[in-house]
Amino acid sequence: MARLLVRGFTISLDGYGAGPDQSLDNPLGIGGESLHQWLVGTRTFHSMVGKEGGETGIDDQLAAQSMAGVGAWILGRNMFSPIRGPWPDETWRGWWGENPPYHSPVYVLTHYKRPSLEMEGGTLFHFVTDGIHAALEQAQGAAGAQDIRLLGGASTIRQYLRCKLINELHLAVSPILLGRGEHLFEGIDLNALGYQCEKVTPSPKAVHYVLVRR
Repeated sequence: MARLLVRGFTISLDGYGAGPDQSLDNPLGIGGESLHQWLVGTRTFHSMVGKEGGETGIDDQLAAQSMAGVGAWILGRNMFSPIRGPWPDETWRGWWGENPPYHSPVYVLTHYKRPSLEMEGGTLFHFVTDGIHAALEQAQGAAGAQDIRLLGGASTIRQYLRCKLINELHLAVSPILLGRGEHLFEGIDLNALGYQCEKVTPSPKAVHYVLVRR
């Protein structure tokens, strides 16, 4: 069965996965973009956004690994859209433009129905209204022998953690303090849930931790 993985999810030193006051102008919240300095300069990220060049090294290796072997994705609604409540129409088509970097089925958790959305490059968004287990079941059917990447946000990851459904987490801890925002581990006892730190990899711009559920 396909594994459910969190890969390259970035948090601040004080544990926040996004800053406060997320909006269209600040999709990662105020200060949230500064979390991702380890990623945005890499060759892998440049390729994702259609740019040439980029840095190689540890961060790029881990960024590339985070994209490899993924057969399906699960996203919280905030990772797809800044819109809250019922969908006013189908105008909004995601943060990444017409050719998102997923290139496989993506299951978006939402309370409001919306038809599936086919994009360029093989990305197909499905909007799941009956909860995290239903999204995981559908993603497992689509992924086959490949892995499922749980992209976030923090509240979505917490839901899957509480149900002990995540097999492995790769967290990138950025050396900044946000002070407020969306805390990844609010109300979470990783030790009680059976997770342990298996690997630590420092880089010039972050420290990477791999947590595995026993």
